[in-house]
Amino acid sequence: MRAALGVQAGDRVGVLCRNHHGLIEAIVAATVLGADAVLVNTGLSAAQLATVAEEQSLRVLVHDDEFAERVLGLPPEVLRVDERGLEELIASAIPGELRPPERDGRTIVLTSGTTGTPKGARRPTPNGFGPLVSIIDRIPLHARDRMMIAAPLFHTWGYAALQVAFALRATIVLHRRFDPPAVLAALVTHQCDALFAVPVMLQRLLEVPPPDPRPPLKVVAVSGSALPGGLAPNFMDVYGDVIYNLYGSTEVSWASIAGPADLRQAPTTAGRPPHGTRLRILDEAGEPVPSGRVGRILVGNEMLFEGYTSGARRETQDGLLDTGDLGRINADGLLFVDGRADDMIVSGGENVFPSEVEDLLSQLPQVREAAVIGVPDPEYGQRLAAFLSLHPSETLDPEAVREYVRHYLARFSVPRDVIFVKYLPRNATGKVLSRELRRYYS
Repeated sequence: MRAALGVQAGDRVGVLCRNHHGLIEAIVAATVLGADAVLVNTGLSAAQLATVAEEQSLRVLVHDDEFAERVLGLPPEVLRVDERGLEELIASAIPGELRPPERDGRTIVLTSGTTGTPKGARRPTPNGFGPLVSIIDRIPLHARDRMMIAAPLFHTWGYAALQVAFALRATIVLHRRFDPPAVLAALVTHQCDALFAVPVMLQRLLEVPPPDPRPPLKVVAVSGSALPGGLAPNFMDVYGDVIYNLYGSTEVSWASIAGPADLRQAPTTAGRPPHGTRLRILDEAGEPVPSGRVGRILVGNEMLFEGYTSGARRETQDGLLDTGDLGRINADGLLFVDGRADDMIVSGGENVFPSEVEDLLSQLPQVREAAVIGVPDPEYGQRLAAFLSLHPSETLDPEAVREYVRHYLARFSVPRDVIFVKYLPRNATGKVLSRELRRYYS
């Protein structure tokens, strides 16, 4: 990569790939050169991708062939490497002794800020086995296990699974796309001990007949979005008590883990903090709240992120990082996450900002006013609902609205519900009363 593309230590290499060996090869190559690997969400639109390339100062973008059209709008200075190009780079590499790079490469995972614009979060390099111990302290993974990683590798959770697999010298099984029958067949064929997924994938697996024999799973580790109340017990009734639910974020890595016994007792719990992790629930004044009271969730561990690539940081207190979530701890010491402190929702493992969709819909000439909120969803944890008030004599088709959003934003920003109302409820200052809109779902 250095000889063919001129990549130097400190450069940034974007990786826009689904789950396959090419993504891993690109990350490793960048790290060996001392470059930073930027993991790009495959759901970003062409416009968002161009923004990421500019803000992250990408030198190179390695991408799957299916994204060839989406990368056409990138700045000309960004070198593009498709799948064939990556294989040619590997084949033409000059053998030689690997030398330590001038600097350690970092992995940058894209997250989202309060404006919904993708931004980069620098992931630290573990200094020892502490982070691994924190995971296997609560999730019974073992050396040389066979692990299928179904969660996207560009996602914090999928990337964490990859790091754990490397540390345990595990055999890794990957599929480019999540297909329930194919996943179940692979779990049996490869005799997988563990599956890393996001909650909606478990729902999809329950929708197809279980294989005979059943896969020899000992661990099904999920994270990335809220675990719907009935999902864990329903899944465990079919595949055994194997679910481990990890609550965390790009910024704090992990905060707590719920095991099968916890989820049998309280199916929506986020569990308890593992070894080496501190967790506090604080009020707005920074004081601890009583048991059962909702407050801000703050976390401290060895893998707190190193800051955003823009230079911005998150609020900390006594070495603990504010997650931006609200939650509570019950009398049994179990954590429950009640939602974001702002308007952001998490749908199918992806952060979604209603305000971004709201602003876009307001630009439609037929729309008089628009409001977008998050509502509970048994499959995805949450989903977007768009409420539109149209100008007199105007009409819109719900699918046309969804297609409009799909054209400009990522697929996970498309509202599944489109509801037409005469007017939006507002208070005296003109603010939309979201609680009035949520009565449609009560």
